[in-house]
Amino acid sequence: MPPLRFGQRLGLRPDRFEDYCRHHARIWPEIAAAIHGAGIRNYSIYCLRVEASSEQGGYELFGYYEYVGPKEEYGARMERLGAAPRMREWWDLMEAMQIPHPRRQTGTWWAAMEEVFHQD
Repeated sequence: MPPLRFGQRLGLRPDRFEDYCRHHARIWPEIAAAIHGAGIRNYSIYCLRVEASSEQGGYELFGYYEYVGPKEEYGARMERLGAAPRMREWWDLMEAMQIPHPRRQTGTWWAAMEEVFHQD
C-alpha cells in the first residue's frame, strides 16, 4: 500500500528562525521516537524567506511527511502522537515561534495543502 502524503504551510516569527533550526537539528529523542511510532516517515520542513509585509511575516514553513500505517488508523495514531510523553512540551516550544496560517481549518495549526501531482 502506498503511503499517504501530507503537505502543510505555516509562518515562522522572523526573530525565531535560528532557534527553530537549532531545536530541529537536535530534536528530542522522545519526539523523534513518537513521530516514527505513529507511522510518519520522510518528515521534512522547508523554509522560505518572504517579504515582511506578507501575511506570514518573515518566514514561511512547508512541512511534508508520509504516513505508512493503515489508512483507517491514521486518526487514532495522530491522537496517540499528540499524547506522547513530552509532545505537549515540544509543541509549546515550537508554537511560540510559529505563526498559524491564516487559511488553516478551524482547530488546526498548520494549513493542510492538497496534493496535485506526485511522481516516484
